[in-house]
Amino acid sequence: MNALLLQLPLFEGNEGVSPDLASYDFIVVNTSAGKDSQVMMDVVATAAADAGVSDRLVAVHADLGRVEWPGTRELAAEHAAHYGIRFEVVQAGGGDLLDRLEARGMWPDAARRWCTSDLKRGPIRTLFTRLAAEYRNAGGGAPCRILNCMGLRDAESPARRRRAAFRFDESASNGRRHIDEWLPIHGLSTAEVWERNTAAGTRHHPAYDLGMPRLSCSMCVLASRSALVRAAQLRPEIAAEYVRVEVRIGHRFRKDFSVAEIVAAAQAAPAGSAPVTEWVA
Repeated sequence: MNALLLQLPLFEGNEGVSPDLASYDFIVVNTSAGKDSQVMMDVVATAAADAGVSDRLVAVHADLGRVEWPGTRELAAEHAAHYGIRFEVVQAGGGDLLDRLEARGMWPDAARRWCTSDLKRGPIRTLFTRLAAEYRNAGGGAPCRILNCMGLRDAESPARRRRAAFRFDESASNGRRHIDEWLPIHGLSTAEVWERNTAAGTRHHPAYDLGMPRLSCSMCVLASRSALVRAAQLRPEIAAEYVRVEVRIGHRFRKDFSVAEIVAAAQAAPAGSAPVTEWVA
């Protein structure tokens, strides 16, 4: 085991970033049940135990509906139960991603990631509101201090590389709650993520064993073409739904290719395609 992985909560690339966990009323652990959320939960749970504040942990899963890989919500609950963490599920009103696509008439893209704000960030903020109310009802004074932990890593994209590993989240804060954001595994490599998950002993989602490099939406618009082709092979029924939506709204999935082209490539490729190694197009 890499000794660096045992020195919590500091990691290479995040030197000096070590929030005082005892200063927060709640420590929220975002979990998609993916490998990064999985290792981030282990890191935060270990740090909270060391600080004597494990009872302040709350895991939250934003349920994405039918576009989510089967078994994701259940696995997120399993990961939380492994550490004895309270588990909450939030879900956006007004339907899932495909319903919202039809209403908006356009796909999200890197510059307009409304899928993240509508289906993840917005619903998770409703949990912040509930937690702040719990705090007040228990006699706490305003503002309720919440540490929002996410498993974003700098190796995933240029945008995530530029993201601060610790910051005050002004847009999520108000007079009743103070929200800080912490990215505990921001500097970890993919190899280190898998190493620590193996050591932790928690189960990973089977989609990884079937060739997917990430556990995002089954067919994320930001994924590489090869990842999308593999996803369409694994979930042909949801890929067909994407094609139907693309036709109905008259908006191309991406400028460089349509969903219909992805499905055609998936059907033409060998059934046992090799695992995808890249995610970003």
